[in-house]
Amino acid sequence: MQRLHLHLLSDSTGETLEMIAKAALAQFDGADVVRHFWPMVRSMQHLDRIMGEIAANPGLVLYTLVNPETRERLEQRCIALGLPHVAALDAVSDALEQQLGLPVKGRPGRQHVMDEAYFRRVEAIQFTIAHDDGVNWENWEEADIVLAGVSRSSKTPTSIYLANRGYKVANIPIVVESPPPPMLFSLRRPLVVGLTTSPERLIAVRRNRLLSLNQAPETAYVDNEQVTREVQFARRMFADNGWPVIDVSRRSIEETAAAVINLYNERAAAGGSGDGAKPI
Repeated sequence: MQRLHLHLLSDSTGETLEMIAKAALAQFDGADVVRHFWPMVRSMQHLDRIMGEIAANPGLVLYTLVNPETRERLEQRCIALGLPHVAALDAVSDALEQQLGLPVKGRPGRQHVMDEAYFRRVEAIQFTIAHDDGVNWENWEEADIVLAGVSRSSKTPTSIYLANRGYKVANIPIVVESPPPPMLFSLRRPLVVGLTTSPERLIAVRRNRLLSLNQAPETAYVDNEQVTREVQFARRMFADNGWPVIDVSRRSIEETAAAVINLYNERAAAGGSGDGAKPI
């Protein structure tokens, strides 16, 4: 298999371009790709320096450059070098321009403007961090979403991911010997979602966790009978309270978060509590 050099050029942070490249590359198993990341490309001098590196490692060039002069220089240099080059957002922007009847604004990093949505995300992240692992449960009614699940069922990383999407999230571990605060069962505004997984998967995750902490790998924490009892206890609690349940056994954090957002939006559309869909 031939190695591909993939050059990503952006006049902003490049976060969007990286996500596009990552999503596209996920469709190719075993691809030998070397990614070269070039953010904040806003001058001809900077671009010329980068082109020297691209010429030394020719490959595919993906770019999100809104400055017409910088963009034209890049395209001309790529043509001269015989390199394929793709403007990653052009097709989507053109389609939106036609449908909306509005001109495209050519400002670098426009999606990162510190608008109301930006500050809402910051607030959501602060709230989520302050309400991790059952802490500050007295304020759960202020949350958009509450995630419940046994230890190591992806509650915290899913919460942080959702917070970055603008949702205030609290999470609570379900422990057989220590019932959660009664408030959990009387919440009205937040959507409570149960996260579950198979005992086998949970044991494997917990054992890796113990090893990473240099602790004994064989304890009640990873005992098959004990773990099975924990999972069954949590599932019974979810069912008794009518909470939607997501099995995270075969899901990535992104997939779990997407499923939670779908549940949140469905609840809002049906007239439940919450504020409905929020901007990314």
